[in-house]
Amino acid sequence: MRDRKPLAGPRPERTESSAKLEAEDVAAYLASHPDFLTEHAELLTVLTPPEHRQGRNVVDMQHFVLLRMRDEVARLKAQQRALISTSRANLSSQQRVHAAILAVIGAGGFDTLVQTVTTDLAVLLDVDVVTLCIEAERGQRAPFAGVHLLRRGGVAERLGSARDAQLADHVPGDPEVFGDGAGLVQSQALLRLPVAGAPPGLLALGSRRPTRFRPGHGTELLCFLAHALGITIGQWLDI
Repeated sequence: MRDRKPLAGPRPERTESSAKLEAEDVAAYLASHPDFLTEHAELLTVLTPPEHRQGRNVVDMQHFVLLRMRDEVARLKAQQRALISTSRANLSSQQRVHAAILAVIGAGGFDTLVQTVTTDLAVLLDVDVVTLCIEAERGQRAPFAGVHLLRRGGVAERLGSARDAQLADHVPGDPEVFGDGAGLVQSQALLRLPVAGAPPGLLALGSRRPTRFRPGHGTELLCFLAHALGITIGQWLDI
């Protein structure tokens, strides 16, 4: 059996001339690609910076690395501040919704419940107008102040068939929804109001701040409030 030849011979040793040639290649490449380190900033963490030197044709890489690190620290601090601010805002919203739900379930009667929703919730939720809307036949009149009647299909017209919430910013208030308070409204949250055995309804929140409600904001807490209100209304209607 013949001996097999090796697949490859031993690697030639690097000579001083080949190392110098490679260094020249690197230098030429960097000279023709001045943005290379900017686009590959991760290399700065493995490069060994030279001692601080000044003079003609001397680039202070250590200073460059420190600048990059300073920018990265500033970016991380900005992200941290944004995260803390968002967390505080979410906690505040959660506390407000919890207080609103306690006010709703603590109402001593149906008329008191409607008054709580249309007056107290505006303060508790930091908005300007809160109304209840319900679909009704043409010619019917609202039984309580703050309750507005919509034509049949009015809820689906605003929310569609699948959504439970619709947030909008920089919008004029809808008089059919907000009544006399429509002129104050510049952003709104329309929430489906599920009441067993009753026609479709809405809980409407309006704010004079154009960005108080914005598409993309979370709606879980507000939908939970609307469901809690719908259950409470249904209980009083049964009574």
